[in-house]
Amino acid sequence: MCIRDSFYTSNRVMTCSLHKYGEYFPGTGALGDIGIDRGKYYAVNVPLNDGIDDESYSAIFQPVINGIMENFKPSVVVVQCGADSISGDRLGCFNLSVRGHSACVEYIKKFRLPMLVLGGGGYTLRNVARAWTYETGLLLNQELPNEIPENDYLEYFCPEYKIHMPTSNMENMNTKEHLAKVKNQLLDNLKHVIPVAPFGEILSTRQVPPGHLAFSRRNEMQAAEDASPDKRLFSLTVGKERAKATEFK
Repeated sequence: MCIRDSFYTSNRVMTCSLHKYGEYFPGTGALGDIGIDRGKYYAVNVPLNDGIDDESYSAIFQPVINGIMENFKPSVVVVQCGADSISGDRLGCFNLSVRGHSACVEYIKKFRLPMLVLGGGGYTLRNVARAWTYETGLLLNQELPNEIPENDYLEYFCPEYKIHMPTSNMENMNTKEHLAKVKNQLLDNLKHVIPVAPFGEILSTRQVPPGHLAFSRRNEMQAAEDASPDKRLFSLTVGKERAKATEFK
């Protein structure tokens, strides 16, 4: 949620979070948390209940991500692969398999955009290792064997010694009606989104307004280049002294 809050008033970055919501730390990320000011509709929160499985997760993940791609049209994607959603996590309360978790990475990869893929939460370490190893292979177009090879940490994966493990029998508290309601609301919100040009294009010299700081600074630097060395040194020194004088006002 810290990442979301960093861009909560911005329309230049869209955040999307799928998470447990309710009586659960940190208690943020409601469906109605959509951003404010220019950032309104640019925060996408997908509140979920306990026990969500691969099929249910995919049923809401894919249409929401597809809606983001169609409406926001990002130029790059940062994916945080929190592994606390995998079945058996010490703190998490979802029921995803490693394959179900990895399917999300694979789905985003299909859009063929630059991706920065990061780790995240995950408190059953052997399952974190399973997921991130498998997803690294997926990103490199390498299908890894299910059998974990001999290594110094093999004992942590006993008695199965496999990447893919069965999920638990916990109840899925996410009904089809709940997921459909959340999905439809989010897709309606995304219709309000207007794609924003990449940051570099916005700050090209031809588009910077005359009153903008960048415009003023460019003129100042040009004037310094045209001035004599003594005059240039004097003007820059005066500028620094003015900055010091006003720094603590």
